[in-house]
Amino acid sequence: VQLVESGGGLVQPGGSLRLSCVASGFTFSAYAMSWYRQAPGKGRELVARVSSGGGSTNYADSSKGRFTISRDNAKATVYLQMNNLQREDTAVYYCSVTRDSRVYWGQGTQVTVSS
Repeated sequence: VQLVESGGGLVQPGGSLRLSCVASGFTFSAYAMSWYRQAPGKGRELVARVSSGGGSTNYADSSKGRFTISRDNAKATVYLQMNNLQREDTAVYYCSVTRDSRVYWGQGTQVTVSS
């Protein structure tokens, strides 16, 4: 299993970013996918999850109304569109899949929200 995130960067408050995670090594379309984040000095927290087919999504309260998770099973890619970013969204963002009771993580992509 390999998960490779991209799309992070420095953005001003109120700005937007779209993160991507390209997956390989497993049958992508068969698994739910998740985005997590970890801010400095804090634990890793769930941001959003999308079902295997893309028809069902769940969001953390902090993400609702601002973030959108989606997936393209043909491209084995999951996305996180983040709008109206705030300083408290600064974190390393990870995509994740649970397969055979094991959790796999990408290397993460840094998102910094600062003026």
